[in-house]
Amino acid sequence: MRWMGNRESNNVEDRRGGGSGLIAGGGIGTIIIGLLYILLGGDPAVVVNQVIQQTPQVSTKTTSAEDEKLASFTKVVLAYTEDVWDSIYYERGETYEAPKLVLFTQQTQSGCGFASDASGPFYCPADKKVYIDLSFFKELSERFNAPGEFAMAYVIAHEVGHHIQQLNGTAAAVQQMKSKLSEKEYNQLSVKLELQADFLAGVWAHHANKLRNILEQGDIEAALNAANAIGDDRLQQQQQGYIVPDAFTHGTSKQRMYWFKKGFETGDPFQGNTFAQNQAE
Repeated sequence: MRWMGNRESNNVEDRRGGGSGLIAGGGIGTIIIGLLYILLGGDPAVVVNQVIQQTPQVSTKTTSAEDEKLASFTKVVLAYTEDVWDSIYYERGETYEAPKLVLFTQQTQSGCGFASDASGPFYCPADKKVYIDLSFFKELSERFNAPGEFAMAYVIAHEVGHHIQQLNGTAAAVQQMKSKLSEKEYNQLSVKLELQADFLAGVWAHHANKLRNILEQGDIEAALNAANAIGDDRLQQQQQGYIVPDAFTHGTSKQRMYWFKKGFETGDPFQGNTFAQNQAE
């Protein structure tokens, strides 16, 4: 994938190596008790020392050259998504509202609650941010056997696809159905939402290559391999030795590859109505 030397997005919050802060460390309870202690005539210095002792020290941000390259790559891919969706929205006479992307290490707080490296990359609709611990890319290559820069780009574009769904109201419409459906029925809707994000990632790849000539030989195969590697059926088979279709939330490997490929081949955001299709593909 061609990316080095290209524009990096400014819509990035780099929280790697950061501490969790005063309230997260000492706890709101500690602060309230401390305030009561002062109001009752206690020495403020005692409270300050107590809070400091209970608050984790902010760690110094130290990153390897490999991590910095991954961070730069992620920022360039995010910039590519901005270029593509800016142009698509402009053609419609609309303005694209780009998401923020948060780089973090091990754990952080999102608008959707606590996030950890175990969560994997995700999009939070509450704050319109994409969250990524860069260690996931190593996991994608080694654990899921889906190496390659474009496999990583597919993951980022998929999460930005969820942002597009938030902007156009699709995500909110699905969320509103949660209380009205059984778990099985809602999982089926979740699958369709995820497959549409795969489709939108394919649409992005189509236009990014037209705009920036980013693709090299084997790139699309790398993305399809990643889609195949993280299908529900394959993951369930690896983790528990059997498949439970009713528990699917992201779609099968075959479905994920189908919708990404359709998005890439058509380049048309309006041909990804996964909700209207039967999922036999």
